[in-house]
Amino acid sequence: MVKPRYSIVIPVYKNEGSIPALLQALDELAATLDAPMETVFVVDGSPDASFARLEEGLSTVRFQARLILLSRNFGAFAAIRCGLGEASGDYIGVMAADLQEPPSLMRDFFAALTEKPLDVVFGKRLGREDPGMSKLFANVFWGLYRRLVQPDVPPGGVDVFALTSAFRDRLVAMSEANGSLLGLLFWMGGRREFVGYTRQEREHGKSAWTLKKKVTYLMDSVFAFSDLPVRVLMAVGLIGLGVALLLGTLVVGARLLGAFEVPGFAGSMLAILFFGALNTFGIGIVGNYAWRAYENTKQRPLSIVSLQLDFPPKAS
Repeated sequence: MVKPRYSIVIPVYKNEGSIPALLQALDELAATLDAPMETVFVVDGSPDASFARLEEGLSTVRFQARLILLSRNFGAFAAIRCGLGEASGDYIGVMAADLQEPPSLMRDFFAALTEKPLDVVFGKRLGREDPGMSKLFANVFWGLYRRLVQPDVPPGGVDVFALTSAFRDRLVAMSEANGSLLGLLFWMGGRREFVGYTRQEREHGKSAWTLKKKVTYLMDSVFAFSDLPVRVLMAVGLIGLGVALLLGTLVVGARLLGAFEVPGFAGSMLAILFFGALNTFGIGIVGNYAWRAYENTKQRPLSIVSLQLDFPPKAS
């Protein structure tokens, strides 16, 4: 095992079908780089045969590798953070295992980091070969993300990036539970550059990035980087208070003028229901912030490693 100059971190979850093509593409990439490369595969409690396929395939590749198995499924961002902490290269890239982002992007990222005074390089989607509904949901998701969380994120979102080891150290030092790794990267600022690419059609398996996970990730990002929910709640509360004061004044005035003898039941019930729902909604928002703050006070590890294997490069 030698000290690599380049590292690539790859989280793995239900990717057994793409493992052979992925290893071949990484082998070809390693042959084009000007210095040694390592890969850090983090199997995130995958229920399929991804770990076995990697253990078998990594014994035949020409780059050195580290294979990490987490004790359960902690989520893609926890797996990426684990891999970043294990990477030993001067320049570290992160990519998915499904090959929808071409591995050749890593060569472009590393070239930019070595030739320019940069801290991080992001892949910027210029197009995507996803199915129609998947593309629609992705556009809606990233549109909301840019509006509510980080306006600096490109319109198509970010799935692949590379950074220097110094910038990595500052990133992994922030061990926030239920946070957003992408949000942290943009919050940190730094000297950044974007490299355009077209997202490829998925050839193996089905994406584990479900609508439920997207909604959860968006909520985590909003509560981690924005006070917008609280400000919206406050605005709605102030508007509701103004409407209540206006209607209350009208009711009192009408009662004093003898316009009616008994206050309306329907109006009273509507007011009670509205402010009761608003109060419940507000408790939910404040509870989300409180729960996330409480999670961070526990200081639990963001992932647990069950097994770690190292593979030296096979001689050419």
